Amino acid sequence: MPPHAAGMKIGLFGGTFDPPHAAHRAVSLLAMKRLGLDRIWWLVTPGNPLKVNGGLPSLGDRIESARALARHPRIDVTGIEAAFGTNYTVDTVTTLLERARNVRFVWLMGADNLRHFDRWKDWRGIADRLPIAVVDRPEASLTAFAGRAAQSLGRYRVPEHAARTLPMRRAPTWVFLHGLKSQLSSTRLRTGREIADKG
Repeated sequence: MPPHAAGMKIGLFGGTFDPPHAAHRAVSLLAMKRLGLDRIWWLVTPGNPLKVNGGLPSLGDRIESARALARHPRIDVTGIEAAFGTNYTVDTVTTLLERARNVRFVWLMGADNLRHFDRWKDWRGIADRLPIAVVDRPEASLTAFAGRAAQSLGRYRVPEHAARTLPMRRAPTWVFLHGLKSQLSSTRLRTGREIADKG
């Protein structure tokens, strides 16, 4: 596990990072500032259970690329899911909370992930275990709020002006952070890469 200590506020940002891109870094820096986080861990997953993972670059290659892009002393890039042997976020979160009981973890996700959050294994269990910060993504916000998860968790939403209190709050609790305008996504970058390869 990356460096941590009791009382630290750490954001957890999971994904395949295929490929990592500037919006991953921008989300992290925005969350770090707005939530008052001490560190952010990029959890590079061996594979996404909701996606076809054929052709996915190796975990080591994606971690190396993510580290090259992160370039920040308070962003740690790790493949701990592979070390834990966990395939689902709820299992990873449960393991982290058991191993670092006095750390205040916050789960970070883009609005595009909130839209499909109800498809994640035991998504309610994730929301019950730790606070969640959702970062605005262009073209995703309106549909994200209309989704089942946002509707179900609506009463636990913290006003954005109180975002810095989120790590100290008891789950379930979440906040929606505005301010990120990047159109970048790994899916679009992969599609562009595949088109270039075929050309």
